[in-house]
Amino acid sequence: MSDEASHETRPAHGLDAVDVSDLLRSVERPGSGFRVATTLLLLVLLGAWVIFGRQLLYGLGVTGLNQPVAWGFYIVNFVIFIGISHAGTLISAILRLSNAEWRRPITRMAEVITVVVLGIGGFHPVLDLGRPDRMLNIFSAGRLQSPLLWDVSAITAYFMASTVYLYIPLIPDIALLRDRGARPQWLYKFMAWGWRDTPRQRKVLERAVSILMVLVIPIAVSVHTVISYIFAMTLQPGWHSTIFGPYFVVGAIFSGIAALMMVMIVLRKVFRLERYLKQIHFDNLSKLLLIMSLFWFYFTFSEFLTAFFGNEPSEMRVFFYKFSGPYAPWFWGMVVCNFLIPVVVLSFRRLRTISGIFIASTAVVIGMWLERLNIVVPSLANPRLPYPSGFYVPSLVEWAMFVGGIATFMLGFVLFARFFPLISVWELQEGREQAVRETMERVESYLPDPRPRES
Repeated sequence: MSDEASHETRPAHGLDAVDVSDLLRSVERPGSGFRVATTLLLLVLLGAWVIFGRQLLYGLGVTGLNQPVAWGFYIVNFVIFIGISHAGTLISAILRLSNAEWRRPITRMAEVITVVVLGIGGFHPVLDLGRPDRMLNIFSAGRLQSPLLWDVSAITAYFMASTVYLYIPLIPDIALLRDRGARPQWLYKFMAWGWRDTPRQRKVLERAVSILMVLVIPIAVSVHTVISYIFAMTLQPGWHSTIFGPYFVVGAIFSGIAALMMVMIVLRKVFRLERYLKQIHFDNLSKLLLIMSLFWFYFTFSEFLTAFFGNEPSEMRVFFYKFSGPYAPWFWGMVVCNFLIPVVVLSFRRLRTISGIFIASTAVVIGMWLERLNIVVPSLANPRLPYPSGFYVPSLVEWAMFVGGIATFMLGFVLFARFFPLISVWELQEGREQAVRETMERVESYLPDPRPRES
């Protein structure tokens, strides 16, 4: 019998039954907790949309948006959700590309974050239109010189690439569920695409993943760069800055890593994945988070230092509006959450426990939301023309959609965990079977060649 044929008859898995049972617990034995969580999240989501119905009936007048502050929670949440999406595909692709073996239990969770959060974030500009049907104007009257059209194009490309990048490495595990008789069988048979784990199929899979992980990195970087152009291409004080592109990308990766660790810690506890999500995974990610915190402080300091030395009257109005004016509590809260808390907690091994990392990650997510708020509102509240400063107070409708977005994020993870494993089974198998040997070979390639013996 040939190798090809022998692979055709073997099941699409190789881990021992205990490991498979652990990793597929949420799929094969969801229990009552799944139904309770799904019901509660759906009720929250339904309540949010019922409240949003007032905006559909009466327009944007029911929100806190006014003149001159025409952007508020919807755009703030759009930027933060799109930023968090960088936790997934970008981080997963970089870790795969660098052959970081500790990536194996975390890549799928990261990729799910990207797909779910991109869908939520990409929908927020539609909410901001007041009338959702105006979204069709993009296709009938879009202008190529508009950063808004660039943004739509970049997010659409990123969403498509991220979805494919999530699905392709999922195929072997879908075949595993098919072979184990998991329900619904028709779904797993359809999505497995006849996977039998033959050498040819494995080669095609690995090549496709390799191509995608190279492609998604520039796409991910371009997405948040283009989002920064929506602000930087205007002459609004506080926005017209050449540093906004890299600043937004750094902030996106920063908030993405923090969100990823929050999700990992929660799922680790809920699904009892302590055997797979170990302290070393959180230690490595927390070091990345600490580095990104320092980068964030560097960019923030550079932005405000150049604005202060320029001393333009319109820029200084925004500057003091944040530093000592109405938005001072939110500005200094941003500094505490994004710099002081993560640096203090993550710099000391004694504090870098699972609980400490969760506190630091939560602080960063809150701090990055405050940063987006500090970018969007103060500049609009202090226009370049000599008009009085405005102030923005979000309404119940905007708060409801914010809570609805968070509920959608949680619901997306609950539903994914119900039908697919949160940790890649085949990648753990590959790690056990091949990674040790490949790592030893790679280390040997780094070392100097042995000195030839003298004759």
